Amino acid sequence: MKINQMKKDEFFEGFYLIKTAEVRQTRAGKDYLALTFQDETGEIEGKLWDAQPGKIKDFTAGTVVHMQGRREVYNNTPQVNQLVLRLPKAGEPNDPADFKEKPPVDVKDTKDYLNQMIFLIENATWQRIVRALYSKYEKEFYSYPAAKTNHHAFYSGLSFHTATMVRFADKIGDIYPQLNKSLLFAGIMLHDLAKVIELTGPDNTGYTVRGNLIGHISLIDEEITMVLMELGIDDSLEEVIVLRHVILSHHGLLEYGSPVRPQIMEAEILHMIDNIDAEMMMMLSALDKVGPGEMTNRIFAMENRAFYKPNLDWWQLG
Repeated sequence: MKINQMKKDEFFEGFYLIKTAEVRQTRAGKDYLALTFQDETGEIEGKLWDAQPGKIKDFTAGTVVHMQGRREVYNNTPQVNQLVLRLPKAGEPNDPADFKEKPPVDVKDTKDYLNQMIFLIENATWQRIVRALYSKYEKEFYSYPAAKTNHHAFYSGLSFHTATMVRFADKIGDIYPQLNKSLLFAGIMLHDLAKVIELTGPDNTGYTVRGNLIGHISLIDEEITMVLMELGIDDSLEEVIVLRHVILSHHGLLEYGSPVRPQIMEAEILHMIDNIDAEMMMMLSALDKVGPGEMTNRIFAMENRAFYKPNLDWWQLG
């Protein structure tokens, strides 16, 4: 049974991928495994209380397992109870790639779209910078997630998030012609590119040392600076300064990691578009894990709010 088809208090069985596995201890000092399972439709958590050394060794992140259990809801969080696990037998599903969430759009389509939009960056300096960095990190950009856990945390989520933001910017630029579309496109295409340095990769995603200690905002500014030197572009040009500004300010607030707040229109709009797409994806992912009439788990990145899935035909059809 697929995770998004599980019903509250129903028993189920099937094959799933262990996304995360963490050894923890009960108050009595006994080991147990806190697990997150996934398939291509979603994720669900569970705990294996009888965590003997052999089970801790077998049930690690990246392993496909056969699972039996009952879906329950605790504190608005779907979870598996009465959990029974085993490793696949010969001939049974065991390829982790078959259980990972897929991007809503084919990666080739995303790549084709972004390549087309690069041609619409009318400022030659901005276009050269984008082309240079996309050429350098093409493989990683089209495979990495946009985050470890929050939004677009799936294969090619980074490029999908970027393309969605470019689509937003294109439409908003039509409504407000005072905005410089070229600056928006270039800033969006580069704003999260250093996630390919910050994160370890699309499988069992974690943070690199540079990701933990420097962060993607500072890292992309370093990358831009290096490209400017390689291309012989003067970094004191205003067109360079405003491009760096829209990228450095895209988190909006200093306490959220940006060294400066948005101070031109395109920087403010980029920040707003980034938030819209990230929060929409977080809400959609959370709502996909619950049934009609249920509340989602609290979403930490959205002020720890939970969201309700209306039990109405019009909402489900919409």
